[in-house]
Amino acid sequence: MFNSKNSLIVVVAATLIVAANGACAASPEEAAKLKSDLTPLGAERAGNADGSIPRWTGGYTTVPPGYKSGSVRPDFFAEDKPILSITKSNMEKYADKLSEGDRVMLAKFASYRIDVYPTHRTASAPQWVYDNTFANATRAKTINDGMTLQGAYGGIPFPIPRTGNELIWNHELAWAAEAATFGFSNYMVTDRGESILSSRAKNVQQYPYYYKDGTLQTFTGDAYMVDNITTDPPFKAGEVVMYRDPTDYAANSRQAWQYLTGQRRVRRAPTIGFDTPNIEASGVSNYDEIFVFNGSPDRYDWKIVGKQELYVPYNDNKLLASDHAAVFKNGPANMNPDLLRWELHRVWAVDGTLKAGKRHVIPHRRFYLDEDTWSILLGDGWDAKGQLWKHYYGLPLLAPDVPGLITVTHVITNVQAGNWAIAVLYNNASEAHFRSIAREPDSYYTPDALAARGVR
Repeated sequence: MFNSKNSLIVVVAATLIVAANGACAASPEEAAKLKSDLTPLGAERAGNADGSIPRWTGGYTTVPPGYKSGSVRPDFFAEDKPILSITKSNMEKYADKLSEGDRVMLAKFASYRIDVYPTHRTASAPQWVYDNTFANATRAKTINDGMTLQGAYGGIPFPIPRTGNELIWNHELAWAAEAATFGFSNYMVTDRGESILSSRAKNVQQYPYYYKDGTLQTFTGDAYMVDNITTDPPFKAGEVVMYRDPTDYAANSRQAWQYLTGQRRVRRAPTIGFDTPNIEASGVSNYDEIFVFNGSPDRYDWKIVGKQELYVPYNDNKLLASDHAAVFKNGPANMNPDLLRWELHRVWAVDGTLKAGKRHVIPHRRFYLDEDTWSILLGDGWDAKGQLWKHYYGLPLLAPDVPGLITVTHVITNVQAGNWAIAVLYNNASEAHFRSIAREPDSYYTPDALAARGVR
């Protein structure tokens, strides 16, 4: 949690004004700042006072000559050297730029180390996403206690956020292509440092919310659709989890199905969500911890805490292109710190407190959203006794060919038990990395189509 050492950046008062049934959209004058003081997605365009966070100048969009989409992307900043290393011995000096979870990890695990590199503001998106974000600023709103998103399409819903729910919607709808595929592995690591492959899989997913040729008027309400196909271990190969998430959780819930090879049938899967243990992570994490947070926000009251400068994982192409064995070289508690790149960035902090009458095994959560992408890059979760239990971070992949800074790889640590899991660690084969693809028809993401694709 934030303590007196944490220096919050003052949040403009207007961003905290809430109307009776949802937040007021930005005024035209406020929205105009997206073309001056703010980036097209709503971050502060200027750097910070001492220059350690530079000015945003358009992001990184230079594609290497001859690069083929989906191939392993290079470390675009391989020449950079760490400007500081944070360990247990010097963490108090940097405590105001560390989350509580990182402070606990540094204090508890001798192998935990944070190497901080020069900051590069690489986030970008296509111009049409910027244009839609500008339109959303004055028309988007939430109703039904934040469960329903209205008036948003094809861009960040709330580039000038006023409520915690709006921040969660921004994360859920962070730009990541119209449609994509990627192959990956999931591992769990025991408290003794033993890495165990729990599954390999391939995702085919698309975002109807981000169809380039769509409009707010033609949008039918699906935020994104995912087809997750298990390829290993052999006895589970061919199993599929498929789901569709809406932009109106008040009227609709997640639609989810499973194809089980042993039964050769498709079944509804209503428990794929919230705090149901994620079978692909061997129970270390829950379904709503995918991408740090995923799915309906309805279990929590979400409150904006503020903005601050924080050390977060960023531009982590080096780690994401590394041999998997090298990733686990560090043993218990965390991955190899020689491969993990941290940078200083401004983040939005949002608190989630369990609503009265709702249940969840994690009653209190805090997430830190990158101001440039709106993806959650760090998070903490506390148990019913108020003790830190879960620590999360996302690992952004710089993909100028998309273009974008894409955060799908994520780490979940059980701080109390000392074990952890990493999900969506890319398989470093040809075209296995995150790759933009042509869209499938929406009918691809239906149980009938899933049944027709069943091969075992």
